[in-house]
Parts: sequence; C-alpha cells; structure tokens
Amino acid sequence: MPNVVHKTSAPWRIGVLFSRTGFMSVIEETQLQGTLLAIEEINSAGGVNGRELVPVVYDPGSESVACGHFAKRLMIEDDVSTIFGCYTSSSRKAVLPVVERLNGLLWYPTLYEGFEASPNVIYTGAAPNQNSLALCRYLIDNYGSRFYFVGSDYIYPRESNRVMRELLKENGSSVVGEQYLSLRARPQDFLPIIQDIRRTQPDVIFSTVVGGGTAYLYQAYKDAGLDPRKMPIASLTTTEAEICAMGFDVGEGHITAASYFQGVAGQANASFVARYKKRFGDDGSTNMCVEASYFQLYLFAKALEQANTLDTEVLRSMVLGTSFDAPQGAVTVDPTSGHTNLWTRIGRANGRGQFDIINQSQTAVHADPFLIGYGRATAQAG
Repeated sequence: MPNVVHKTSAPWRIGVLFSRTGFMSVIEETQLQGTLLAIEEINSAGGVNGRELVPVVYDPGSESVACGHFAKRLMIEDDVSTIFGCYTSSSRKAVLPVVERLNGLLWYPTLYEGFEASPNVIYTGAAPNQNSLALCRYLIDNYGSRFYFVGSDYIYPRESNRVMRELLKENGSSVVGEQYLSLRARPQDFLPIIQDIRRTQPDVIFSTVVGGGTAYLYQAYKDAGLDPRKMPIASLTTTEAEICAMGFDVGEGHITAASYFQGVAGQANASFVARYKKRFGDDGSTNMCVEASYFQLYLFAKALEQANTLDTEVLRSMVLGTSFDAPQGAVTVDPTSGHTNLWTRIGRANGRGQFDIINQSQTAVHADPFLIGYGRATAQAG
C-alpha cells in the first residue's frame, strides 16, 4: 500500500508559567489572564492551521526556583517546547538555562533590565531604552535632578537602578539615597525609608519595588502626607493592577513609564479592553503586562501558522521580523536581538485608577537592549 500522509488535528501544546499565588500574584495573575484570553480568541477563530492551542499551566507560587523546576517538567515530562511566562528577572534567569540546554523557546512579556539576548527567548516587554530613557528625561525636566532609589532586592531593581544612575550622571543629576527591601517586605519595613526620604528631600522617588510591596510603599508615602505634585514616585513597574491594590486615592498623581496603558487611544485597544472586561469582569483593568502577554500569543500564532511546527529552530526563524497590530500600536520582533520594538509612554495616575498619558512616542521605539546608542550607559558594572 502507498504511504498515506495524514493531516493531524492534534492540538498544539504550549507551556504557561505565571504565579496565581504568592507575593507576585497581583501582577502575574493578570499576565495569565492576558495569555488565556488570546488562546481562547485564537481557538475560537479556528486555532492555528485548524489545530487548537492547549495550554499546560503551572503556578510557581512566586518562587524563582519553582519556575526552573516547572520549565524542566514542561519540556521533559509534558513534551512542551514553547513556554509563555515569568515576571521577575530572577524567574527568567531560572528558566533560561533550561530552555537553552533543552532548546526550548521562552516568551517573556515583562519589562526588564536589558543587557541580555538569548536565542531561546523572545522578549516582548520593554528594554531600558524603551522606558528608562524617556522617564529620566521627563523627570529631570519637570521635577529636578535629585533622585532617591527604592527597590525590591533582586536582579531587576539593582540593574535598572544601575542604568538610571548612569543616565542621571550623564545629565548632571544625582542619587541622594538608595534602599532595597525583601520581596516579602511588610508594611512597617517601608516606614524608615519614608523617614529617610523626608530627611533627604529628593525631587523624585524612583521605585523599582514589585509585587505586594508596591502598595505598601505608596501607602506609607501617603500616610506621611507627602505630595506627588512636588515629589512623585516614578516607576517602570507600577501598573493599573498595583494602583488597584493600593487604592486609587493612594496612587493618584504618581508617574509610570510603560509601553501600554489601558487609556491608550484607538479602536484596537478599546476593543481589547472590552473583550478583557467581558471575560474577567468590569472591575479589572488591562495593563502593560496583560497587553504584552496577550499580543505575544498572536505573534506566536502568526509564526506558527507559517512554520506549522513547534520545532524551536524553525519557529524562531519565523518569529523574527514578525509584526502585529497590538493594542499599544504596531509592534515588531527585531530580527537581530529577539526583542520587540515597542511604544514609549509616560502616564500619571488619576483618581479613577487609570493613567492619563502625558507623553508618548510617535512610533514604536527600536529595541536596544544593550543601550549601544547611549554612550557611558553601556558600561556594565564589573
């Protein structure tokens, strides 16, 4: 009998790694929602080449080590080669050796500190040149040159502050204080920092606090009677999700730089927000991490449709250069770095828990993860 090639209808199995529990769940739960929304939409439209996407989902419980363990389980036991997940840089660093050794592909939808490019990662969150640069310029021009750094104690805040320190130095500005707290910090742990801020009187507080601690910082600030019109907390990590957790009145007046806010104008975003709220409830807001988690599934589906295989080498070659009209605007995966060209926006939180966009780029900003175009900011700490 002649060989008959059967067209398979077997589903495409993909891994999903976001925390629904623990101190990072406030933001990672929303990333999971963005991921699932995109999967459901793609499947309801017929899947990819007639085959549905089936997520294999694990909850690492906000533990970086668990991310590494689950990535290994996904690739070895579950026979999954493509994984969507991770928020913290420490969790990405735990997954990185797994996908590199086993030749998987991690899709990472979170802003990060830059200075990394792995052939086994597609980066869809902002690199420093897509958020830190514009934020630094805006803050110096509008508030002053004396900055106080407050961060969670892990890779991203320390590296992000290193970049910001270089940018400030180039602009004749200074850092008048620098403090780090445990990812498991309690409300009272922020009180001495607020006291030090009162003592040093900076022009701006630059926060790289993440997770549950974000609300504690902003609440301690408000309780101390400080005024965001004179000395705002400016952040790259405080989204609509954290503003909701801390209370709209607590977040009001503070500043965030991001590729996306729920308030982005345009029909594509209005439709996205409406679908998100219909699926997860009117109380929820979209945010930059939801949006990146969402659009990266569409970039993946577009590449998979062409590749028709989850083989990492073939799929990655199809991903590079792929564009998609995301809610933030058109985005493209840069072929040279595997990072995504994203929009740059600065928003000020209002009394409704949303951000008024006060500054934005005209087009997507080319990803420059190593800050090659920015002089001394390229010098890594030795």
